[in-house]
This record gives sequence, structure tokens and C-alpha cells, in this order.
Amino acid sequence: MKKSLSLLMVVMLVLGALAACGPNREESTNNNAENNNTDATTDDANKPEKLVVWEDNDKSGWLDEVGKAFEEEHGIAIEVKEVEMATKMKEQIRLDGPAGTGPDVLTLPHDQIGELALAGHIAELNVDQEVLDRFSESSILAQNYDGNLYGLPKSSETPVFIYNKALMETAPATMDEVNSFAKDFTKDGNYGFLALWDNFYFAYAPIGGYGGYVFAEDGGALNPQDLGLNNEGAVEGTEYIQKWYEEGLFPNGIIGENGGSALDGLFNEGKVAAVMNGPWSFQSYKDAGIDIGVTAMPKLPNGEPMKTFMGVKGWHVSGYSKNKEWAQKFVEFITQDEYAKLRFEQTFEVPTNVSLVDDPAIAENEGAKAVAEQSQYAVPMPNIPEMGEVWGPMADSLQTVVTGKQEPKAALDAAVDQISQNIEANHSN
Repeated sequence: MKKSLSLLMVVMLVLGALAACGPNREESTNNNAENNNTDATTDDANKPEKLVVWEDNDKSGWLDEVGKAFEEEHGIAIEVKEVEMATKMKEQIRLDGPAGTGPDVLTLPHDQIGELALAGHIAELNVDQEVLDRFSESSILAQNYDGNLYGLPKSSETPVFIYNKALMETAPATMDEVNSFAKDFTKDGNYGFLALWDNFYFAYAPIGGYGGYVFAEDGGALNPQDLGLNNEGAVEGTEYIQKWYEEGLFPNGIIGENGGSALDGLFNEGKVAAVMNGPWSFQSYKDAGIDIGVTAMPKLPNGEPMKTFMGVKGWHVSGYSKNKEWAQKFVEFITQDEYAKLRFEQTFEVPTNVSLVDDPAIAENEGAKAVAEQSQYAVPMPNIPEMGEVWGPMADSLQTVVTGKQEPKAALDAAVDQISQNIEANHSN
């Protein structure tokens, strides 16, 4: 980020970022208009008595007010049910949708869109450009699959730099500075900086920052035959990860399945000055009595920003809904700026509405600001089904590197080999 940019301008940059990571927005809208079989007209003749909406656990309170507003305007009641979003939502729609007991509207992380769209569990949307213009380009791109729109954004998240103000006065601007700080601070069970870099979700940040990529973008879609996880940049990024372990700056206990809880435990005990983690961790750190500071990730030694993965949560219309036109109308209604702001104020999940960037509710929130700033460098997690073949082999390869069992190039070559074989076996036509 150039020093001449104000923080507000930095945050504004997120709105146009990542256009290369997905299909052209105008083309996507046109394709939707041509390919969508749903007539978006919503007259009284086909008006249902109610719409059923699934929201994430402990996140539905804001819909009381919004549901009443929608009912007052359209005469349709809103019935809300909470379903855990990350893992249970997609399984529940597969069961309840065909049985006729599912929702009209549901919410999903964007990396599940391709899998559910292919199976017909969620419906394509035909949305006017003025509705699309509410949102950042990258968040709309994340809601696309194979050139078609399948949802409207609800919120976004990406890992950021979180530090204990009692141990680190201000956040360093570069990872070289973080490394120097860590070398001085790491002793007697205390650590200067920790990250779950044996976990590909977090490790992608330095790998992508050095030039690695998961799938190449090809003609407005992701090409699962073109993997960039063992190219020169990916190897260099993994060598950078290896350096932190070889220098003894990360403890052995943050490797593997229990790494996240170990990292959180050390930070909550005041034994770690800074961590790389997502906005989901803010409240638990505060509850532990830590006075946290939050900012975008410091730049890598090559001068490039960390290319963190970005997740976008969205609102979707069930492929089984008998009221698709009204379900889409409700999705458009609840993603209006005033209701997106209301949801943020109750859930603290950062919306992607363009006009809310400089709203005091977000602009004066340090965590929300950091997520917005880091998002300008972030890459939406690939939402094609083939992405499911990436996580396991990459985690295995990274763990062999950080435990000193294999060098980065050999480990990444083995991972890409396995990923390619899995894609061929499980996703070939």
C-alpha cells in the first residue's frame, strides 16, 4: 500500500480488487438473463403466505426486524430457522430440499457454491445491474460459478494480523520486521508471531504472495487442469514458511489438527505478541482480556502483500423452492445497505456493500477496517468442486516440510501429483 493513500482510500480499493479471479461481471449478468429459467416477476397471483429462511447459528436476531419490514411491504411472512452454516447447511439442503421441507432462502460459504449448483440444490439468479452494483466486485465474483450468478453477498472474511498491544506497541509494516521482533521476543515459552502455516488455508498467503496459485483463470472460469502449486513462486513461498520453523520461531505444538486451539491458547495466555488469524477470533481474544490491535498482514520480504484466501458468505435461493421469484426478491431486499449494516451491528461480520465502506459503524471498527484492507489483496477461495481435492494433499505436503521430513520442491511436486490424480479420478467427464 502506498503511503500517500489515506486509510479510507485503501479500504476503498478493496471494492475493485480481484477482478481477474472470476468471470466478467457484465458477462455474468447477461448469461444469467439468458440462461435463467426463472421469471423474476412477482405479482400477487403467485404470492406465497410465507418464505422459509435458513440463517447461521446465533446470527438470526436481525431478521426479526427485516422480516417484519418485508411482510409489511409485500404481505409475506418470514419464518426463520437457524442451521449451522459451515458444515450442516449444505447437508441439510440435500435432505430437506427434495423432501419438500427445506427453505426458500439459505446462506452458504462461497466455496460450496459449485458443488451445490451442479447438483441443482441452489438456483441461478437473474439480478439487475443496479443490485449487483451494491457490492464489491470481488464479492460478486465469488458468487459466480461457471459464468452464472448463484447468490448475493452477505459478508466477507480473510485472515489478518492480530497483535497484543501490551506486548507489541504497533504493528510492523513488513514481515522482515515481524521476523526480527520474533527472534528477540521468542524465549522462555513466549513467541513473537505465530501462524498455522502447515494449514493450506493460512499457508496460501505467503505461497500466493510469492506467485503460486491454485487454479489458473481461463476464459472467465477456473481451469482445474492448470495447477500452480509447485511453480517457482509456490516453492519460494513454501521455503519462506520453512524458514520460520527452522529458526525455531514456531513451537511444535501448533502443527496438525490441534494447532488452532494451541495457537489460541498461547495468545489468550499472553504468551504470543501477534498471530495471523481471522475475524472469527476477535471476540474470544477480547473475552480473554487481551487488548488486541488488528491490521492487514505485513508485506512479504519480496515487497508483495500476503495473498490471503477470502471467504464470502452469501444468500441463495433453494433449487427446490416453489417460490423462487419471491425468494430472490427477499434476497435482494435483505442485502440492501440499511439491512446489511443492521446485520453487521449485530453479528460483526463485515458486509461487502460499497456504500458502507466509509459508514462510521465500519470505518471506526478496527477489525472491520483491517478485513477490508486485507481483502484488496485477497483471493476468493476457488468454488469449483475440484477444490475439494486440494486441501488434503497440500496439508500433508506442508506438514512434511515444517517437520523437516522433505524439502519444499519435492513436497509440492508430490502434492500436485496427488491432486491431479484425484481430479482425474473423481471429476473427469
